[in-house]
Amino acid sequence: MTKPLRTGRTTGSCASAAAMAGVRLLLTGERSETVDVPLPPGGTLTVPVERIEPLNGGVRVTVVKDGGDDPDVTHGHDIQAVVRLEPGETAPPIVSLDGGRGVGRVTLPGLPVAVGEPAINPEPRKQIEAAVRRAAEGFAGRIEVTIEVPEGEAIAKATMNPRLGIVGGISILGTQGIVKPYSHDSWKATIEEGLSVARAQGLDRAVFTTGRRSERFYLESRPGTPETALIQAADFFAFSMRAAARHGFREVVWAVFFGKLVKQAQGLEYTHARTHPVDFGLLAARCLEAGVDPARVPAVRAANTAVQALASLEGDPARDNVLKLLVQKAAGHAERYAGRTCSVSYAVFDFDGRALGD
Repeated sequence: MTKPLRTGRTTGSCASAAAMAGVRLLLTGERSETVDVPLPPGGTLTVPVERIEPLNGGVRVTVVKDGGDDPDVTHGHDIQAVVRLEPGETAPPIVSLDGGRGVGRVTLPGLPVAVGEPAINPEPRKQIEAAVRRAAEGFAGRIEVTIEVPEGEAIAKATMNPRLGIVGGISILGTQGIVKPYSHDSWKATIEEGLSVARAQGLDRAVFTTGRRSERFYLESRPGTPETALIQAADFFAFSMRAAARHGFREVVWAVFFGKLVKQAQGLEYTHARTHPVDFGLLAARCLEAGVDPARVPAVRAANTAVQALASLEGDPARDNVLKLLVQKAAGHAERYAGRTCSVSYAVFDFDGRALGD
């Protein structure tokens, strides 16, 4: 029997749990081993507390991020809340939330957080405040919460934060509070944020890449491209086009390898290798349509990979015609997903970075 996939907790839930445990200690003296944090959609999540360390005038609480069976770069790292209370007459209390060490600061417009603010997104911000207020019931005054991630600055180098203008650390994220295994939500949110920042910079041309390598090859071939125009869209073909249309882009370029081009030419909304394979029968038909020598077509149909199929066309004068036809088909699907609101072109590379076709 297949073992069920284990869910995890977002950085927002970790920060909420740390803040909640900190308030509880300062008000009641209770050193919580777990806390039940409120979730944005409703309900609660039980989160273990790793450490509680008294500070001068406050407390630092650490919760370890657990991504479940879908770990990301923050998995296993400490998420901390430094909590201080100032008793007063204000009821309900004022909750002041800030980001400290390892939490990024926003420097570019276009994100859901204003320039100059800590990169704590709106939903986790509300979640942290709700958790604090639940623990502080009956308290009057002011509650100061500073979220910190000791390794955040180093972790952020493996994220898109530097390109989005988020400097000095990671973002505190999570619209649901729970990480669902192999959910696409976080990647889609990154695509949306990248497009939003690019539009805020006045760009009307987005460059979607399938990953770091295709991005690097594109930049090497077109070195004047603004970095904020580059969006790593991975396998999210249809989603990215619809998002580009929503954000008002007039032009989109896809920087892809041959295999992704073939899948996009099939019109697949999502192009992951495991779940959405190449249709080699259709590719063989495209080759015939483009004028490839019929004697070569069985090798295309029997290929195991798109790269193998392409190699079987080496030396055929119609090879470039195949590439042009696939680009035409792929661009047609892309423009259809965007509601015909923007034009689409392609830069296609082999695995060594050489441009394929014109």
